Amino acid sequence: MTAAGFDGLRVLSLESRRANEMAKLIRTYGGEPFVVPAMREVPLESNRHVVEFAEKLIAGEFDLLVCLTGVGVRALVRVVEEVGLRDKFLAAVGGLKIAARGPKPVAVLKELNLPIACVAPEPNTWREMIATLDAQFGDALAGMRVAVQEYGVANPDLLEGLTARCLSVARVPVYQWALPEDVQPLREAVLGLIRGSVDVILFTTGAQVVHLFQIATEMNAEGDLRAGLQALVVFSIGPSTTEVLLQYGITPDFEPSHPKMGFLVNESAQRAGDLVQEKKSMSGRTLSARQSGLRDVIAEKSGSPAIAPIDFLHEITSRIAAADSFHAVLERIVEFVTAVVPCDSCFIYVLEGDKLLLRASKNPHEDVVDHLGIKLGQGITGWVAEHREPVVLASSASDDPRFKLFKNLPEDRFEALLSMPILCAGRVVGVINLQHRESYQHTTNEVRLLSTIGFLVGAEVERARLENENAQLAGRLEARKAVERAKGILQRDMKVGEEEAYRMMQRESRQRRKSMLEIAEAILLGEEIRKGQAAAAATIAEPKPAALPQA
Repeated sequence: MTAAGFDGLRVLSLESRRANEMAKLIRTYGGEPFVVPAMREVPLESNRHVVEFAEKLIAGEFDLLVCLTGVGVRALVRVVEEVGLRDKFLAAVGGLKIAARGPKPVAVLKELNLPIACVAPEPNTWREMIATLDAQFGDALAGMRVAVQEYGVANPDLLEGLTARCLSVARVPVYQWALPEDVQPLREAVLGLIRGSVDVILFTTGAQVVHLFQIATEMNAEGDLRAGLQALVVFSIGPSTTEVLLQYGITPDFEPSHPKMGFLVNESAQRAGDLVQEKKSMSGRTLSARQSGLRDVIAEKSGSPAIAPIDFLHEITSRIAAADSFHAVLERIVEFVTAVVPCDSCFIYVLEGDKLLLRASKNPHEDVVDHLGIKLGQGITGWVAEHREPVVLASSASDDPRFKLFKNLPEDRFEALLSMPILCAGRVVGVINLQHRESYQHTTNEVRLLSTIGFLVGAEVERARLENENAQLAGRLEARKAVERAKGILQRDMKVGEEEAYRMMQRESRQRRKSMLEIAEAILLGEEIRKGQAAAAATIAEPKPAALPQA
């Protein structure tokens, strides 16, 4: 048997209930775990349906109870207990036929001392449930009134199969799945999957798939997410989850021998390495197809024929690589963006500390470039940086509740806006804003194109910013050294202390309206002149050597 091991692969799981256990398992098998909860269990807004079901069951209106989850059974009993019907309810359930979907509801039913007529075998899907009921009850199903304890979301295939066989079918929704209260980690997971930041993803329930695509749809990135999932290795815990994946156009690469979390991680670890290599061998063709689509967008905008996918990458990277300075890099990005997406204005904000500073503009704004700062969460630009999501407004951008007016930016009165985060290594490093004077409907391809540019230039923006920051730090260090040397000269010549020498330089700086560095450089220049004059005087005063007597 092949030794199980992820060998350092980056493994994403959307597990919620057992997140810590999942992370530990992945790490045990040598993987780098990224566990991002995709859902949470919440009670239904009203327990009315559960109470009505309990009353009807006690009145003898059901013959068969289908229990789908252990947690759901516990929740059902808890709700009944809260209204004082627990004993009557359990006594009535004991007189029914009970079918369980797998070991988890079986365990809870045994705790309650309730008899179980039949159990669906692995992989515990609706198909096994229907087949088990057919085998156990046969034609008798036609006269049965059935209640189905549901979990999270309804299973239409199971309900349809029961409706075709039974006298009546009643749903009993006890709890439901909802998105996490904080969906930001899930948004980041979507971006990571689009960028290819993980190698393997593990799905343990279909609800994870539904919520992942729900978030992607809100981000206008459903197609990108699908492409990202198709490019990496996808493991599904079993047929029920696989069915949901297939509905979204994703074919899992593997299902474990048993639909259990331990089996999923162990068997995935055994196969992940080979499957990742297979996907990588296909990635060239996939990437080429994506780039080709981007070039089609550019061709559509420019009216020129589409060029090879590699030309797109060469064009943008050459524009960036040709520049050395921070502002030159940003100006070339503005030049490229405005060439492929027509607009009246283009701003690039760069995150520095806790503020976004306006660092580049298509239109001349010498008074605000390098000076205008926006806090995270402030205005639409700050919202985009804080939430790492684009904002697309076709008209009346200033009416958006997130909008904030800056009086010295006439572009703030423009109608349409497309604001896109610039990302590097999973974090925001800046924001690109495109604006239009008139109403403008950005196409899906334009949004995707700007998103792709944001991914491509993120690392270069961060590199240029760090180099600029290092240069500024080096400059400040050199200035400090110059001030210290000038201060020492004043101490020597004026016979004053260190503090007084520094105050003298400060007074000169204020009176002459010069920087401390300029004052220091003037003092150092004077010192150099004095040294030069002294050296010249010493040379003139030096006696000439006596001439040698001639033979």
